This record gives sequence, C-alpha cells and structure tokens, in this order.
Amino acid sequence: MKKVVKIKGMTCEHCQGRVEAALNKLPGLTANVNHKKDQAIISVSGTWDEEAVRAAVSDAGYEVVSISDKKGFLGL
Repeated sequence: MKKVVKIKGMTCEHCQGRVEAALNKLPGLTANVNHKKDQAIISVSGTWDEEAVRAAVSDAGYEVVSISDKKGFLGL
C-alpha cells in the first residue's frame, strides 16, 4: 500500500532529508520525500500507523496537511 503525505514547511533539500530520515526510521515504512511538491510518498509493508507518521513529521519540525491513498496511472 502507498500513501501520499502532504507536508507544510519544507523549503529546501535539507528539510527534505530531515523528513525522509524521520519517516524511514518508522518500522515497515519506506519514504521518498520531495520538498518541491511538499509531499512524501510512503510505501507501507506492515501495519499502518497514521499517528506515528504525523508524529515523526512533527518531531522533524514540519506539519502534515493531509494523508491519502496513492492513486496509480489514470487515478486507478
């Protein structure tokens, strides 16, 4: 399962690295963060814990705006 996490406050590659490192410390998650799009794409291979994701981003100094399911090609 993949999720799109919209994040507020990232302005540079350093910000991107901080958020990516914080998310990748969570068990069962792999994150790819893009500060230009203000988002992280996370792959979940285990139990989904939305609050842990929100806390990791917050602890890194940023704010989660929304979390949604990642849609595939043509929104499917």
